[in-house]
Amino acid sequence: MTERVNNFPPLPKFLRLKPCFYQNVDEEIPAPHRQLVRRVYYLWMLYSVTLCVNVISCIAWWAGGGNAVNFGFSLLWLVLFCPCSYTCWFRPLYKAFRADSSFNFMAFFFVFFLQCILSLIQAIGISGWGVCGWIATVLFFSTNVGSAVVMLISALLFTLNTLLMILVLYRVHRLYRGGGGSLERAQEEWSSGAWKSATVREAGFNAIAESGPSLPQYPAAVPSYPENRPW
Repeated sequence: MTERVNNFPPLPKFLRLKPCFYQNVDEEIPAPHRQLVRRVYYLWMLYSVTLCVNVISCIAWWAGGGNAVNFGFSLLWLVLFCPCSYTCWFRPLYKAFRADSSFNFMAFFFVFFLQCILSLIQAIGISGWGVCGWIATVLFFSTNVGSAVVMLISALLFTLNTLLMILVLYRVHRLYRGGGGSLERAQEEWSSGAWKSATVREAGFNAIAESGPSLPQYPAAVPSYPENRPW
């Protein structure tokens, strides 16, 4: 129980690359917030799938007479944004709920707000940026209807992602403020170095090693946010 083996991303055993993170919502996240954390994780998966669909849509765009530059950029966004979105906004949220960390909440709010703006720009779909959003799709209907229909799928998915991200940002912010969180708390964590303290992160797991595996594996300071209601 004291030695946690990284399990994310799940990789085949024959690869020399090993997982970079340990992720277990049932083990590390307090029960009232597990559903929310899981839904944010599913949102990250949806965004990754949307980027994959966008690559296919850009291929259809290129095949219908579009520019190959869009296909190249779509591959770049897929390779860049899938891992970065996980490490830059999902992991901070995961660690924030795991250890009641105001610093990680602030990191999540800052990065996720930028992610919402980016997703909105992708949904708009400026031609030449490697995304099949609304502008590029609607304009391409006059050139090739078949390709435009495929591009429309990406536009719808980017729009759905944007709406869900705004909802998540609002939901998490309301929970954080309702639990007494503030910028001052984040500054105190930064000044004291508590945000990177291994002692705080491992306190819960050391307690498990002493008392047995039947207790929840939470840090010593369990988050005191309001009860998570259905949304």
